[in-house]
Amino acid sequence: MPIIGLLSDTHCHFDDKLRHFFANTDEVWHAGDFGNIAVSDAISAMKPLKGVYGNCDGQDVRLVHPYIQLFEMEGLKFLMMHIGGYPGRYDHRALQLIHAHKPDVFICGHSHILKVINDKTNNLICINPGAAGIQGFHNVRTAIRFRVQNGALHDMEVGEWKY
Repeated sequence: MPIIGLLSDTHCHFDDKLRHFFANTDEVWHAGDFGNIAVSDAISAMKPLKGVYGNCDGQDVRLVHPYIQLFEMEGLKFLMMHIGGYPGRYDHRALQLIHAHKPDVFICGHSHILKVINDKTNNLICINPGAAGIQGFHNVRTAIRFRVQNGALHDMEVGEWKY
């Protein structure tokens, strides 16, 4: 039963608050807009990292992290990309991938708005962890952690930090 830390939109910022929040996780997943490769390196030095590049990421990040991640864990299929939208308002590329791969959990970033939505039409959970960085219109930084066990997500927690 792995414990996952999930964040997005760090925009060059990874600090001790995030390190502490992810201290007891088994892996960290980043849904894009690292900002630079130093953030990726800092996370991967601490925990195993799965990530995707975002629209603000340069070649340094794009050489390390793909456009999408598609993987299975504990009986669940996950699809992660940066620009994805949410149920009823998915980005057209995200919707094509959702229809093609039929994930149980769709993870995206980009909006800087934390959302966890049950998409009954596509039979999946849509998760956007919001923004963990200090650039953007948001006033509160957010990240999520949860357990994956026996084909389900458990014990989801939201971390919030004002800046």
